[in-house]
Amino acid sequence: MALYLIGDVQGCDAALGRLLAEIGFSPSRARIILLGDLVNRGPASLAVLRRVRALGEAACGCLLGNHDIHLLAVAAGLRRCGRRDTLQDILAAPDGAALLDWLRRQPLARMEAGILMVHAGVLPAWDAAQTLALAAEVQQALSGADWAAHLATLFGNAPDHWDEALGGAARLRAIVNALTRCRLITLDGCMDFNTKDSHGADGAPPGLIPWFEHPARRTAEQPIAFGHWSTLGPVLRPNLMALDTGCVWGGTLSALRVGSDGTRELIQVECTQACTPG
Repeated sequence: MALYLIGDVQGCDAALGRLLAEIGFSPSRARIILLGDLVNRGPASLAVLRRVRALGEAACGCLLGNHDIHLLAVAAGLRRCGRRDTLQDILAAPDGAALLDWLRRQPLARMEAGILMVHAGVLPAWDAAQTLALAAEVQQALSGADWAAHLATLFGNAPDHWDEALGGAARLRAIVNALTRCRLITLDGCMDFNTKDSHGADGAPPGLIPWFEHPARRTAEQPIAFGHWSTLGPVLRPNLMALDTGCVWGGTLSALRVGSDGTRELIQVECTQACTPG
């Protein structure tokens, strides 16, 4: 069965439909994984959630991205919708509560076909097993009856680095920040949340490097696929696959086909710009 990894959809359901048609997707013959940010900024976030949930886990898995977590917080009354948010269709939908209940139980990391999948980044100190275990801690917190109380503590830039001694809300917040928000870090492993997505890998401010370029990264030999960083464009290295290609900004929506023999093929569809930067 073929596996397709798909970059940030961000509510662009028409583009997702075209991409699935382009790859000839059939749930009986292939499986897709969406690498987070299913919703927001695009015009049809509700349709994306309905499509992905209806396909079922056997055919379609996903990760939580920062926009997905923001949606959960807005729905729980913990955050307000931003000026460019496009979440109201979900909040007003008759099946909105069921979709949100499904969404909050999704993981922040997966391992399939030997590929570690996250939405944003993996800290240098983590290996693949620890990354999956830490992601499971957050998933467990958001899957329980007191999920909203946990969610309320997950927003903020501190701590900006990993410490094995972290516990409670600070520990979960550091995990979420790495897996759903991180792009640039210092050589000391501190995450930067001030630099916007206008910089590619070569345009980082002094003292900052892309998380995947850290010289001591324990996952350097582990194949990793991620999204979240649209200005990188598609990055296809043997052990690094970046698949956010800016669909919502008028770029493309990308799928990476991973064959059972290890072959990889990039498939893209053009997207109509749905959101203006700024």
